[in-house]
Amino acid sequence: MNAERRKTLIAAYREQPTVAGVFAVLCTATGEAWVGQSRHIDTHRNGLWFALKLGSCPYPDLQRAWAAHRPEDFRFEQLDRLSPDLSDMARKDELRRRAALWAQRLSARQL
Repeated sequence: MNAERRKTLIAAYREQPTVAGVFAVLCTATGEAWVGQSRHIDTHRNGLWFALKLGSCPYPDLQRAWAAHRPEDFRFEQLDRLSPDLSDMARKDELRRRAALWAQRLSARQL
């Protein structure tokens, strides 16, 4: 790949709007569920799975479940995506509200 093509691809990537949203991590072995929120829902799974594999997940409850089961027993699902037009303050409030709503619906623990 030449330098000009690389610069074009990097610029296009940086211009993509980030999408905030609510997600769930589901353990199919036990039926447990965890609900979280992310400012970058499209890439959040990769970071979370990486931390779980290293044993450095900031959510001890989820880390214990991961250690007790196989990685194939876990599923990441996007539950809700917010409009990119929301202001930062509105996005924070809406993420919090929707995460609480989904946690209640799924009888899940919040991350």
